Amino acid sequence: MLTASDNPPKTLPGRYYTDPAIFRDELERFFCRMWVCVGREEQVANTGEFLVREIADESIIVTRNEGGSVNAFYNVCRHRGTRICAEAAGRFSGRIQCPYHGWTYGLDGKLMGAPHMNHGFRREEYPLHSVSCDVWDGHVFVNLDPNAPTLREQLDTLPTKFSNWRMQELRLHKRIGYAVQANWKLILLNYNECLHCPVLHPLLNKMTSYLSGENADPHQNFIGGSMNFKEGVETMSLDGKRRRDFLPGLAPEQHHEVLYYAVYPNLLLSLHPDYMMTHTLWPRAVDRTEIICEWHFHPAEMSKSEFTADDAVEFWDVTNREDWRISELSQAGIKSRAYSPGPYSMQESLPHAFDEMILRREREAKLKEGRDP
Repeated sequence: MLTASDNPPKTLPGRYYTDPAIFRDELERFFCRMWVCVGREEQVANTGEFLVREIADESIIVTRNEGGSVNAFYNVCRHRGTRICAEAAGRFSGRIQCPYHGWTYGLDGKLMGAPHMNHGFRREEYPLHSVSCDVWDGHVFVNLDPNAPTLREQLDTLPTKFSNWRMQELRLHKRIGYAVQANWKLILLNYNECLHCPVLHPLLNKMTSYLSGENADPHQNFIGGSMNFKEGVETMSLDGKRRRDFLPGLAPEQHHEVLYYAVYPNLLLSLHPDYMMTHTLWPRAVDRTEIICEWHFHPAEMSKSEFTADDAVEFWDVTNREDWRISELSQAGIKSRAYSPGPYSMQESLPHAFDEMILRREREAKLKEGRDP
């Protein structure tokens, strides 16, 4: 942790946000070797429903099989390598069929039919290549590394910390996609500090004190903390008024705060007294990131005739766009030859911890590969 006697730590050199080679290494290090959040279990609630996610340079199918399990496969036919699914989501009619030569797979990935194959061909030798898949409290994760630790090991204390929100019970109300011209790390850094809030977010700053709450000790796989409402504010919305019941299961003290956690590498989790907001980050280039933002509410509230959520959605859509714009300006400034690492304040311990994690994992990877760290 930072202390007053420390020399101020500094931001990362510009190459970490502009160098395509570093970007490619980070895709492999974080998005191909860690558990990546790909969506919600409700998106594949029924047998055969599927979604497709582009992770690094890989296309991954996530679907639910006849036994009720959610599993994942590379979107690659075992015949001649054709991409099987061209749609981002849909439902298989009991089987997965390649559109090129009709090779057909079960929802468990086993090859069922391969037209015109003979001369001792063995179907059992050509299932779809599987990808590790697991679910945490309604969130679906995949991992491209077959030797990776379990999802539970990566999450560590989070399942216990967030159990009162009963996230698996919540349901999607609204989804908005954003295209941001900034490196994925700048978006994550912005999410983990609010010193910019009085300047950048006038609406948000009316609802919560930017120095309130408490940061949790940084973890190698996540960082985050809480923020408290200002007097008279009940939730994060356009006017601060709560129009929905508290989420069932919350303790009384959780009625007056919001938790903001970044679960590496791509899940930004915002837990409110009456709803959950998630962002998933999808790096597409060293200076371009796609973001999916979703608002989730309890189905008991959503079933009420007077249910409304525009107050929360519009509040965060405004705030999101402010964050994305400043992230783009950060990206533009860091590209300049005039940029040099600047000092962090003592209130920026979470961004500093994130930078330290980036550097540590880079060193570890280079040592493992026999390269000079």
